[in-house]
Amino acid sequence: MNLKRIFGAILTILGIVGLIYAAVTFANESADAKEMIVFGSLGLLFFIAGIGLVKTTKDEV
Repeated sequence: MNLKRIFGAILTILGIVGLIYAAVTFANESADAKEMIVFGSLGLLFFIAGIGLVKTTKDEV
């Protein structure tokens, strides 16, 4: 098992969850702008980092 790929997948999933949470709070208008910006930016950061880690990690045989 490649630990970097697993960590990349976990980061990607956390990023997706953060982006979805930010979108839901934006749609419901239940949170202030600061909370939406924080969750949205962290979700985007985790998503991009996870995708980059999965793409650049080579498969082991």
